[in-house]
Amino acid sequence: MKENTQVLVLYYSKSGNTRKLAEAVAEGVVSGGAEVVVRSTSEVSRDDFLSSDGLIAGSPVYFGVMAADLKKVFDDFVATRRQMENKVGAAFATGGHPSGGKETTMLSILQCMLIYGMIIVGDPMDASGHYGVACEKLPDSGATADGRKLGHRVAELCRRLS
Repeated sequence: MKENTQVLVLYYSKSGNTRKLAEAVAEGVVSGGAEVVVRSTSEVSRDDFLSSDGLIAGSPVYFGVMAADLKKVFDDFVATRRQMENKVGAAFATGGHPSGGKETTMLSILQCMLIYGMIIVGDPMDASGHYGVACEKLPDSGATADGRKLGHRVAELCRRLS
């Protein structure tokens, strides 16, 4: 059994809203008993991917899908696919409109994770029980709490699987 469980929280944020939600997710990872590595798309390394037991990725909505900067990370690290197999994956998103594509953005992230062979989870039933955590603009107290719940859930699952 692995000594330390680690979860990577990866995000792209232009306005700071997605970064703020990533911070809440990271707090949840820690409360779930795992170490957390928080990286923006410009900071993440191949080693961050490979040394983590789970990946929670977030993006603002861009035309109903993830930002190109996050997609580029998945494209650039595609050679790690086989090594990412059976790691836990989850998603979060922020948008500027109540119905502005947050779910489709999370699905675009989850599609990449499925191609990587990851085990996909949504947010827990005591959050929304859907594709992941999402909010409009800056996360309010409810979105922040749900972000923590998602991080906690992923950390617990990673610990169980390692």
